[in-house]
Amino acid sequence: MRRSPAALAGIVILAVLAVVAVLSYLGMLPYDPIAQHPPSRFLGPSGAHLFGTDQFGRDVFSRVAAGVGNSALIAVVAVAFATVVGTLGGLVSGFYRGFADGAIGGVTNVLFAFPPLLLALSLASVLNRNWFTIAVAIAIVYVPIFIRVTRGPVLSLREIEYVRAAVSTGQSRWQIMLRHVLPNITSIIVVQVALSLSWAVLTEASLSFLGLGTPPPAPSLGSMIFEARSLVFIAPWTLIAPGAVVVLLVVGLNLLGDGLRDTLDPRNRGHRGT
Repeated sequence: MRRSPAALAGIVILAVLAVVAVLSYLGMLPYDPIAQHPPSRFLGPSGAHLFGTDQFGRDVFSRVAAGVGNSALIAVVAVAFATVVGTLGGLVSGFYRGFADGAIGGVTNVLFAFPPLLLALSLASVLNRNWFTIAVAIAIVYVPIFIRVTRGPVLSLREIEYVRAAVSTGQSRWQIMLRHVLPNITSIIVVQVALSLSWAVLTEASLSFLGLGTPPPAPSLGSMIFEARSLVFIAPWTLIAPGAVVVLLVVGLNLLGDGLRDTLDPRNRGHRGT
């Protein structure tokens, strides 16, 4: 990882944003992100307000920090759920084949038939809106991706000699999958997790922008961008700050994912010392 500039850049970006998110959870922000102070409306960036204030006198930096925390929480929960369900589904589909493969493949194809954002919008509009239901809606969108990513390698691994040897010793299929197959696809899953986190952040921001994300008064980067559209010529910092943070989150996670992919690729192992 130290020899991967992309991974290092992603780690630095994510570390800074992680510190900001932790400060918001610990209540160590300079201002209350939802407290209004009308006399301080539309103050530009300064030492007192790093990112200025919005139309209600709220500190934009504090709101962005809280928004990062909310987006990160939703993305992590969504991707964790999708990783567990999708990986297990891919293992069962690829190893058992037959009816299990057909059933899981059918569900996967149905979910893939819908554009990801449209499917997330449909699910979010049906569920009661809170951070957890938004995370579940996003997770359902990304479950089929993990199924497809996992199933392919499992189809190859199930025919390898040591897996056949484990079958001949009388080990159960679940023991073989968890002891011999899953460890050999961990690197693929890790890379997919990093990339899916960036997509989940972007999906959550899109849902919030369209009014189906985390309900107010909780700060959300997407809703902040939506509210700032009409203020772009009056107070451009209210749009630039949340927009830049969304970009940094997505770019940081993508850089980390690319770095992990290069680092964990067996074909690159012989070139890491050069």
